[in-house]
Amino acid sequence: MDPRNPEEVRRSLSKSPTRGFARAIADSTELAVIAEIKRKSPSKGDINPDLVPERLAREYERGGASCLSVLTDGPHFSGSVADLTAARDAVAIPVLRKDFTVCALDVLDARLMGADAVLLIVAALTDHELRTLHELAREVGLDALVEVHDEVELERALSVNASCIGVNQRDLHTFHVDPQRAVRLAERIPSGVLAVAESGITGADDARRCADAGYRAVLVGEHLVRSADPAIALEDLRVALPS
Repeated sequence: MDPRNPEEVRRSLSKSPTRGFARAIADSTELAVIAEIKRKSPSKGDINPDLVPERLAREYERGGASCLSVLTDGPHFSGSVADLTAARDAVAIPVLRKDFTVCALDVLDARLMGADAVLLIVAALTDHELRTLHELAREVGLDALVEVHDEVELERALSVNASCIGVNQRDLHTFHVDPQRAVRLAERIPSGVLAVAESGITGADDARRCADAGYRAVLVGEHLVRSADPAIALEDLRVALPS
């Protein structure tokens, strides 16, 4: 099979459907948690370099995670494709491939390695690239989490009809976390779009603030990876959605 041919990839995987990343978030009756598996980060250095992906994935599932996010980038996060496949094989919930997706091959590779969703960072893509990769992800059966940092990027995400938008509260250049960024941008996200708050979620109070602002999910990494009991830490984040 030629991974450069999306039609061939789509045909070959037609009997291996994805698990429905966006659907898992939409179906949650409480704030959904996308629990992240990562060993290190550029801003924090080593977080948990010796983690066992399949073991942590099971802990997350036990704690009620709606989805997983697994870093596959090696240079910056010490992640790998093996981490993603091991985690996904250990659980029944959908998995996001967390990486720098910048070309069609990255999207196709995500599908072939078993991911259920792919990350598209608006700041890293031109408008043409964003639209092309977003359409390709849909074509091969992947959901796309389209990540934004400000109002301009949000408008760009909405222009490609993104149905799942993540607001990253961490500045990509300074690594500073602005806990009000998610609240500010939430007002601009249409009600029909799944809104996900990313970075800086450190407990139930942060989760509740995001839920009250209109977010359907939070993506949490460091807080859970450092926890002595990830399942219990995750349960605390599953706060009620506003009625």
